[in-house]
Amino acid sequence: MIGMVAKKMFFDRKAVRSAVDRTARRVLSKFGAFVRRGAKSSIRKRKRASSAGEPPSSHSGLLKKFIFFGYERDRRSVVIGPARLNQKIGDAPHALEHGGVSTVVEGLRGRRRKRRVRIKARPFMGPAFEKEKPKLAAMWRDSVK
Repeated sequence: MIGMVAKKMFFDRKAVRSAVDRTARRVLSKFGAFVRRGAKSSIRKRKRASSAGEPPSSHSGLLKKFIFFGYERDRRSVVIGPARLNQKIGDAPHALEHGGVSTVVEGLRGRRRKRRVRIKARPFMGPAFEKEKPKLAAMWRDSVK
């Protein structure tokens, strides 16, 4: 009888942990969705190239279409960013975000050639993250129930 009363006075570790884990998944997934939406809306689909320092233009729509987020349960974190497409050359999303070198394939089928190009930074994920970061504390407020 005394054991039952004493147990009710203390936290149930398993119940508290599961409530915190459930809340972390919900809050971080919501944060990932907001950052993803902000990054996608900053990319404009148009023919001309964007100037350095502003978000990139998406000529084919693939960059905008393949931005995802996912919750990592083991690390209790969220990963947000563009997925790497099935290409063996270059890493265009990384080069667009931070600047760098990428490989471009030019020409028609019989006359294709690869050319390395230097890309100036056109950040789109970083600004979307920074815009949503101040709202993260409000998302956590009173969220564990």
